[in-house]
Amino acid sequence: MLKWLYRLMIELTNHSLSSKMIAIFTKSRLSALLIPSYAKIYDINQEEMEKNLKNYETLQQLFIRKLKAGTRPIDQTKNSVISPVDAIIEDIGVIRENSEIVVKGKTYSIAEMLGSGEAAKKYLNGLFIILYLSPSHYHRIHSPISGVVQKQWALGKKSYPVNRLGLKYGKRPLSKNYRMITEVAANGKHIAIVKIGAMFVNSIELTHVSKHLTKGQEIAYFSFGSTVVLLFEKDSVELDERIVVPMGVKVGERIGYLK
Repeated sequence: MLKWLYRLMIELTNHSLSSKMIAIFTKSRLSALLIPSYAKIYDINQEEMEKNLKNYETLQQLFIRKLKAGTRPIDQTKNSVISPVDAIIEDIGVIRENSEIVVKGKTYSIAEMLGSGEAAKKYLNGLFIILYLSPSHYHRIHSPISGVVQKQWALGKKSYPVNRLGLKYGKRPLSKNYRMITEVAANGKHIAIVKIGAMFVNSIELTHVSKHLTKGQEIAYFSFGSTVVLLFEKDSVELDERIVVPMGVKVGERIGYLK
C-alpha cells in the first residue's frame, strides 16, 4: 500500500508543467529569498564555496555553486579511480551475466539503463557503484579517471526521486529517469559514467568540450541533487580497501584502482 501511495503522489506532481514551473522558480530572483533557510536546513558548508552566500542571486546558482580552488584535492596515485562527486556510496555490486544489478532489494537492467543490450555487453560481470547526491551536496561532476570519451548519449524523459525511498518504491528510477551517459576508455577498458536526473528537474549540463579527460576535471553539473552510477568492465577495477557501504565521499578521494 505504501509503495502505491508513494508512486501516486510522485505521478501527480511529476508532470512536465510542474517540472517547468519548479525550474523557472529556482532560476528566478524570487527564489533568492529561500537561500538563507535552504543553506541552514541542508547545512551547506559555506567556508568552501567560491562566493559568499549573499552573492548567489537564485537558488539554481547555489545548487550549481563552484568551490574555492584546492578545496577538493585530486588523488594522483597512478591508475587510481576517484569519486566523481560529493556523495554517499549507496551500493556496490557485481553486474550479473543477464545484465541485472540489485540495488536496495530492487532489480535493474543495465541494458535498460544504457539503452541497449549491445551497450551493456562489455560491462557484464563487471562492477557497479551507486553514488547519491543529496540537496546539501556540491552538484558538479568530475571525471573519475584520465581517458578518452568514446561516446555520449541521453535517454529518458521524466525523473523520479533517487533517494532511499525512491530506490525502494519508485519505478526503477536508475534505469527509467532522464539520464546522460558518458563512456570513457582507459587502459584498454571502458567506464560508463551514468548521470541520472533528480525528481522534477532533469537538467544535466555538460561542461567539457574535449574528448580527452583528465582525472578530476569537471565534466558536468546537476541542477539538483541526484545520482551517478559508475559501471566497470569485468576485472578492470579493484576497490580501495577502506570503501564500505554506505559511506560519504568527496570529489577527488580515491575509491579504487584500474587494473
